[in-house]
Amino acid sequence: MSNSPLRDKSKEFAKAVVILCREIKSHHREAVLTNQLLRSGTSIGANLHEAQYAQGAKDFISKLEIAQKECYETEYWLELLYETGYMTETQYKPLKNDCGAIRRMLIASINTVKEKRRQDDPHKTR
Repeated sequence: MSNSPLRDKSKEFAKAVVILCREIKSHHREAVLTNQLLRSGTSIGANLHEAQYAQGAKDFISKLEIAQKECYETEYWLELLYETGYMTETQYKPLKNDCGAIRRMLIASINTVKEKRRQDDPHKTR
């Protein structure tokens, strides 16, 4: 595991998404929605992993913001799969909660980095 609770949580979330998508595809033969969920749900962690190697604070913030957007998209696909009967409430709620927790962690991280940049250079607005 890494030294980042956010990266760890996003990787565990990605694994849960992979397992869920595999299960939905095998039981329901649904591919379009699950492929979208698979793409966005695993992209969160991939962008966080990539952020470790960012070329400066601006690039780092950009990767976190992309992960945040993927998180919002993932919430949409989870909701849609649940509301159309491809997921049970038992499957949906923990994933929804984990995705929400990751989103909140991302928002806090982005705000922290931006605030640190403002403190380091008061002329920077982003």
